[in-house]
Amino acid sequence: MGGPAEGPAAPAAFRRAVESLRAGALRPEVAAEVIRAPRRLAPFSFAVSGEVGAAEDGDGDERGDDGGPGIGTADGRLILLHDPDGQDAWRGEYRVVVLVQADLEPELASDPLLPDVGWSWLSEALAARGCAYAEPSGTVSRSSSHFFGGLAGRDPSTRIEIRASWTPLAAPQAPEGVPELGCHLAAWGELLCAAAGLPPVQEGVIAMPRPGRGR
Repeated sequence: MGGPAEGPAAPAAFRRAVESLRAGALRPEVAAEVIRAPRRLAPFSFAVSGEVGAAEDGDGDERGDDGGPGIGTADGRLILLHDPDGQDAWRGEYRVVVLVQADLEPELASDPLLPDVGWSWLSEALAARGCAYAEPSGTVSRSSSHFFGGLAGRDPSTRIEIRASWTPLAAPQAPEGVPELGCHLAAWGELLCAAAGLPPVQEGVIAMPRPGRGR
């Protein structure tokens, strides 16, 4: 899929940053693909979408490998922004923007500390992957749905949404100040897994598929 990151007008530094991001590793539970990036947030951008979900049985119910309850589902996206002139709010030339959404179990949905827990999933994922970053900001929201009429048979549901952004920092010796972004992709994948109810792990990761390859 074409886009600003892949066109001839994209600066070499940004193309190198994109390659660094795409070289990152994701857990096997995460299905990811390159998507069209928004064009209004910065002169150059690159985006990835991802999801974590359980297998379904013949009735459409989520099941684990042993036939018991499966994991939850989560989806989201990661966008890499680049402005060669920098932006004051970023305090840098690059910005990582992420979104993660997931349905919640009733017990967790009613937890008054849920926003703090959701934000801790992100900060812990970044720390676990060794990401250097600055100027983090974001929101953690939850929304409840109650069904009526023809949908009255459905149980109420609650969904969490985590929106965040931060400035990735480059190592002092990095050519042209380009940060290594593979760990940021991995941290976003870990956030997806946490939102889906999976425990954190350090092993069993796989590289994100390149365009044209099977997922």
